[in-house]
Amino acid sequence: MSLRYKGGIKSATGAVPTAGTYSWGNTTGGKWNMQESTQLIATGYWQTGFTVPGAPTIGTATGTSATTATVAFTAPANTGGSAITTYTATSSVGSFTGTGTSPITVTGAFVLNTAYTFTVTATNAIGTSAASSASNSITPNATVTAVEYLVVAGGGGGGADRGGGGGAGGYRTASGFAVASGVALTVTVGAGGGNGATGSNSVFSSITSLGGGGGNAGNGGSGSGSWLNYSAGGLGTAGQGNNGGTGNGDIYNYGASGGGGGGAGAAAGGVTGANGSSSSISGSAVTRAGGGGGGYDNREAGPNAGGTGGGGSSGTAGTVNTGGGGGGGRLSTAAAGGGSGIVIIRYSNTFAAATSTTGSPTITNAGGYRVYQWTSSGSITI
Repeated sequence: MSLRYKGGIKSATGAVPTAGTYSWGNTTGGKWNMQESTQLIATGYWQTGFTVPGAPTIGTATGTSATTATVAFTAPANTGGSAITTYTATSSVGSFTGTGTSPITVTGAFVLNTAYTFTVTATNAIGTSAASSASNSITPNATVTAVEYLVVAGGGGGGADRGGGGGAGGYRTASGFAVASGVALTVTVGAGGGNGATGSNSVFSSITSLGGGGGNAGNGGSGSGSWLNYSAGGLGTAGQGNNGGTGNGDIYNYGASGGGGGGAGAAAGGVTGANGSSSSISGSAVTRAGGGGGGYDNREAGPNAGGTGGGGSSGTAGTVNTGGGGGGGRLSTAAAGGGSGIVIIRYSNTFAAATSTTGSPTITNAGGYRVYQWTSSGSITI
């Protein structure tokens, strides 16, 4: 076995290194014997030319449950000349750790509602790097106990032959709705009513929104408009919608029929459909549940506009997945159907994703929320 000069670097002169921890050995020629070399390697004094790695670059930490989090990172460009064998993520509170490749899963008895950051180190044969900078903060919570919801029913179809505009589908929204972990929650998305027909109900768990009133003066989530001025508009349901409007003429005076009522918090119909209500539950403000415009006589100006939020103008269908009412027909013509409804729920993204869903909801994770949006019927288990 060849020998190395003291100091770990061969030289022409074989200079003896400055005395330090180890002053013994074969100083003749400045060489360590095998026993001395083995001991120096074991204690870390043997000069190799390698170093510990550089610090990893921290990425995003994400809470995945009450006891787990994932930590993303980028490997350092400087490996120290020796292959990196281990990456370790460590929490700021409790020093919970996890190892592996990015993203690393850290599991621990996290204290609920306590903020945690994470750092990552790299280890090679020489040792462990300095820690990365701290990650973003996460705050683990227990399982989901409450969600926010928006449930919009199908809009009612308008009435034929100068008929009233269809009422908007019932519109219900609230936060703090209690849910239980592991229990499947039913989602039903109501269809819009056909010509003169009431829309179908939409359901989330125990929350039901009623379909919009159809035809002439039909009752529902929101009421449909009257036929001309022969009656008042249909009745809306408290907390879900508004009454339909009353027309402004009769068969002799060629007037228009009433427009459909708008969603809860909006307005009753006039001759035009009432505007719907706005919600930002999906991440941006969207208005839904507009009433359909009233039908009109061919000898009068028209069509009458539908309400903002999917209400159809005279003879035009309500917009799909808004619960908008369909527009009433012109003289001697058919009316248009209402728009289908929609169901949306959301909860904080510090909680884990749902265990399962059916009905192919659109799922987003942004703005601090996990959002589930159904345009067809299904279910969710949280």
